[in-house]
Amino acid sequence: MLDAKQTDTVDRLVGLSASDQTYQVRHQRDKVVAATQGSENGLFDPALEGLTVTERLYVALFACVLTPAPELVREYTERLIAQGADAEIMDFVAAGALENIQSPRLHTILKFTHTLITDPVKADRRALLALPQAGLSTPEVVTLAQLIAFVSYQVRLVAGLKAMKSLEKSA
Repeated sequence: MLDAKQTDTVDRLVGLSASDQTYQVRHQRDKVVAATQGSENGLFDPALEGLTVTERLYVALFACVLTPAPELVREYTERLIAQGADAEIMDFVAAGALENIQSPRLHTILKFTHTLITDPVKADRRALLALPQAGLSTPEVVTLAQLIAFVSYQVRLVAGLKAMKSLEKSA
């Protein structure tokens, strides 16, 4: 169960409060709510070795741009700004202009993100092998794949809850 002092990103982005039916439905399984927030906390924990927090946030931002998920684009943009991320790189990521990203490592990470989000069948052995060639360790590749999967889940969860909340308002 979430501590009352903990912020739940999904509830905040959807605008859910305890008085909403949608909130009540979502929190019938508080362990799922806690696990979702716990996964997010873990994937963006600065203590997580490997990919930097900024790299992880660029991946999340790009995945949300590709989906598209405007609330999550804003969320991850704000987090990048708070991290002091390069504004030009953020603009390139937001525009999908990967060819302008000079870092081969970040370019490869984002190219893999694009492939996994837009055409997962092409995220094959060749696509995976490009990651170690760009300097990613095996644990970093695993973290990257987990991060992309989590953000995809988060996007769908937010969209579904927004739809439920909209129906709740119109009822």
